[in-house]
Amino acid sequence: MAGEHESRHHERWRDEIRDEIREFEAAAIEAELETGHHEETVEEAKRSLLRRALRITAGVFVCGIGIALLVLPGPGLVVLAAGLAILSQDVPFARRLLERVRERLPEGEDGQVSRTFLVLCCTGGVLFMGFSIWWAFVR
Repeated sequence: MAGEHESRHHERWRDEIRDEIREFEAAAIEAELETGHHEETVEEAKRSLLRRALRITAGVFVCGIGIALLVLPGPGLVVLAAGLAILSQDVPFARRLLERVRERLPEGEDGQVSRTFLVLCCTGGVLFMGFSIWWAFVR
């Protein structure tokens, strides 16, 4: 008897969650149709939402790596700027943070970060991480 009651409770809970997800999806699609890049159909709006969610996820992941590299050996500011650049397509505050991070990066005469600097930072980061892994696990 108690198991049957518990089963109905879980089933009711799952139905409520599904309804909330459907409502959220409908609201997100409606907002995307109104404010997005002028999607014509619901399917286009769903694809746009998926791309946006993937960009935000990737941007947060890259920013997390960049923040970790600020204290670990590696090009922390460069990776953080890359993550913010990904995020800045969809998140307004990321644009402002990107400008602040870019101010701290060394620039050339044309205002761009030199390719040599980027290559050296990335190579140094990979070498230091490889050495750290070798030191900790292999030697």
